[in-house]
Amino acid sequence: MRTVIVTDPPRAPIQKVDALAEFGVATVHEALGRTGLLGPELRPIQDGARVGGTAVTVLCWPGDNLMIHAAVEQCRPGDLLVVTTTSPCLDGLFGELFATALQFRGVRGLVTTTGVRDVADLRAMNFPVWSAAVSAQGTVKATAGAVNVPIVVGGQLIRPGDAVLADDDGVMVVPRADLDRALDQSRARAEKEEATRKAFRDGELGLDRYGLRSKLTDLGVTYVPYQNG
Repeated sequence: MRTVIVTDPPRAPIQKVDALAEFGVATVHEALGRTGLLGPELRPIQDGARVGGTAVTVLCWPGDNLMIHAAVEQCRPGDLLVVTTTSPCLDGLFGELFATALQFRGVRGLVTTTGVRDVADLRAMNFPVWSAAVSAQGTVKATAGAVNVPIVVGGQLIRPGDAVLADDDGVMVVPRADLDRALDQSRARAEKEEATRKAFRDGELGLDRYGLRSKLTDLGVTYVPYQNG
């Protein structure tokens, strides 16, 4: 592993990231063919937050948050910090003091495969976090890692400057080069969902709207009247 801090990587246009985040993770994920989701292990510590940001990536050693300190300096307004480790670690690498420093720099939140702590303070600060665990276990600052290098989270490649979207449904990445396609397909998906929503409000059944009655028949499903006893 290269121990390096990459400065000033290109970032996705923040206006496009904001527009994409408005659709929500589930809609964008479906619109892009169910790609980019970082997995169900990353859960929000708060309810109702929906953010999008440009990724500042951090690769730490387990139980060591030295490179998060290094990453703070590289952050700009509109960024979202994405942290992982060289091997699995659920220690509390991040807490309220880090969030204070990041809020000053305009960072929109944290996504981490590790644990976090000071969660009551983080909620009170309105600093949104998606993590794999909550843990009071402390860390050291002893081993060099990397900042703003490609990392893998949940089987998905995240490059510095990519768009990262996060809400109550989870976290996903959209490559910087795919933003325009993601916006077009997400708009189309949202329009389709709104048409379906209206149909359901008017009483139409999913069985009919999606043509599923024939699917049930093809699968050998039959309707039989209830018989008492």
